[in-house]
Amino acid sequence: MELVSPGLGLIFWMTLSFAIVLFLLSKYAWPLILNSLKERETEIANSLEAARQARKDIQNLQAHNEDLLKEARNEREELLREARQLKDDLILKAKSQAEIEAKQIVENAKALIEQEKTAALSQLKNQVADLSIEIAERLLKSELSADKKQKELVEKLIGEAKHQLN
Repeated sequence: MELVSPGLGLIFWMTLSFAIVLFLLSKYAWPLILNSLKERETEIANSLEAARQARKDIQNLQAHNEDLLKEARNEREELLREARQLKDDLILKAKSQAEIEAKQIVENAKALIEQEKTAALSQLKNQVADLSIEIAERLLKSELSADKKQKELVEKLIGEAKHQLN
């Protein structure tokens, strides 16, 4: 039963040893523990503040990235718009150039056709003249085959020549 009802000496020595341990702890251990707790508290507070700042920085970066994306999209749209305009301009220029060249080709072809037509008409006239001369020769040969007819023609021509000279 001694454990349940301790003696006065045991209580005294237990209290004294507890007070010494408490004194030593309060003198040496508690300041260290409290300092480390305060350091830990300030470290946690700093970490929380850094996390808040990092979150703000991330939000700012996201906003900046969104702005950059919008700007890039706008630039892309502008480049596409310029490319479409350039394409349309090139097509119009090519069409007008093709029309000019087509007109020039048609004009050249008309001139060439006219030249060919003139050459063909000239050749046709020459052939008609040659045929006419050939026909006239044959007619004259057939009519002038007799001597009497030849003499009459020669005298007639001489008479006309004299008449023109007078």
